[in-house]
Amino acid sequence: MNKVVKTFQGESKGVSLIEVLIALAILGIVAAAFLGGVTSGYKATIIADERTNAESLARSELEYVKNCDYADLSYGFSYNIPDDPPEWDASHTLDSHYAGYSVKVTGVPIDPDTRDSLCSPPPCGQDEGIQRIKVEVYHQGKPVLTTSTYKVCR
Repeated sequence: MNKVVKTFQGESKGVSLIEVLIALAILGIVAAAFLGGVTSGYKATIIADERTNAESLARSELEYVKNCDYADLSYGFSYNIPDDPPEWDASHTLDSHYAGYSVKVTGVPIDPDTRDSLCSPPPCGQDEGIQRIKVEVYHQGKPVLTTSTYKVCR
């Protein structure tokens, strides 16, 4: 029976230094790959959160402008929040949840036939009653989202 045990053990009495180093190298490669995946996932989460906040801001601004009276929206109006709120509503600001974000809103009357922006103000009250509203959302000065829609005088 003693001979059988020796056959299974062979001549080695322990793990050699080379075997330990190879095992550590393999473990290091696996750990580096895992950490790289975790880092990529974290960055993707940050980008998705930034995009979601920008989308929410853009939608709320579009709804805000659509709910404003058409008369309030002068020719070629533009405002930035939080720095320069619209002249017709100085209390219009961003929630503290959106720290680091800013929104630029511009509206320009358009010609419904050509769909081009009117380069000069039309005679008072003759802007054909349609404006192109453009909303740009920035996070820490970097553009994140731009969208546009139309507002009709009704």
